[in-house]
Amino acid sequence: MPIAVYVLGLSIFAQGTSELMLAGLLPELAADLHVSIPQAGLLISAFAAGMLVGAPVLAVVTLNWSRRTALLVFLAIFALTHVAGALTTSYAVLLATRIVGAFVYAGFWSVAAVTVVALVPSNARARAMSVVTGGLTIATIIGLPLGTVLGQHLGWQSAFWTVAGLCVLAMAGVVATVPAGRPDPATTPRLLEELRALRNTRLWLAFATTALVTASILVTFSYLAPLLTQTTHLPTGAVPGILALYGLGSFIGITVGGRFADALPFHTLFISITGLIALSAVLALTAHIAVLAIAVIVFLGAFGFAANPALNARVFSLAGDAPTLATATNFSAFNVGITVGPWLGGLAIDAGAGYPSLGWIAVGTGLAALATVLFAALVTAPDPADRGAPDRSRRAV
Repeated sequence: MPIAVYVLGLSIFAQGTSELMLAGLLPELAADLHVSIPQAGLLISAFAAGMLVGAPVLAVVTLNWSRRTALLVFLAIFALTHVAGALTTSYAVLLATRIVGAFVYAGFWSVAAVTVVALVPSNARARAMSVVTGGLTIATIIGLPLGTVLGQHLGWQSAFWTVAGLCVLAMAGVVATVPAGRPDPATTPRLLEELRALRNTRLWLAFATTALVTASILVTFSYLAPLLTQTTHLPTGAVPGILALYGLGSFIGITVGGRFADALPFHTLFISITGLIALSAVLALTAHIAVLAIAVIVFLGAFGFAANPALNARVFSLAGDAPTLATATNFSAFNVGITVGPWLGGLAIDAGAGYPSLGWIAVGTGLAALATVLFAALVTAPDPADRGAPDRSRRAV
């Protein structure tokens, strides 16, 4: 893997820490901003909504930009939104900074994905993307518990300042490793070709799988901190460590999934989603038993993130020679799930169903995701990705 792939993964770590850390800070945010925990949870959904819009919009806007310039601009704006967030005491202002920061974070994801695709052979794309996405799992292992500890002891604002500093370091890495200059006009994506690629109905089926899998993960993950303290009855100090274990499971899952996703995307998706469904049901039944709940949470991270490389591999395969907008739309699909998951969970909690009900919601969305995978595998033509084709991008329908 080129060194730039790892630098982009570390850049995602810096920004992904912000994406994830609110899951461990909801009680502190709710108390400090004088809102309910479900209202604080909407900050997670607002972030996802910003990414939902930002990914395709900024993918189109930056088609002819230097990739390094685009990455640096996005990182700089992301850092500034966190400085503003750390300085405010208003829920509305914090909500606005989350949306703006997520908007440019989505742009970073889109440009980073296209950069990675250009740097590696087509039969290594899922593995390369698993390295980049691995930055998000490292954020789960290190950034999320660190942000939780900082928030519990120094105030949630300290976590925002830390993210801003990490983004500055990421900018230095991008300057050092990502080539400067505009893309070659002969290989620069054209908007009409990108839009034409989106006419493939199989792509939209893949997007649906992405959204549903992500919702299945986030409906539980977004409320892990209050679930652990109010249902499992663990002390607040135990939450960062359990979140780190979840991150470790996620890292293992995405590493294993990345090894198989290029050659066997359907198999990888079927196994990971089935595991996610079963584990969500177990969590719903055993959330009050500490040992079982902790073990299930670790495996939820593993099975949930194992699907990620396969979700990306499907889109790369089907998008052919016009991957920019398709990749951006897939990131939007991820964020549909990130938006819907916490929203559904908030509805259940507000209705008095209790935190264990989140597991049953995850079972429902997981079954819907599994249905899309089975439909794609059984009804459509065999995917070139499943045949291990050396150049799937030119053979995909």
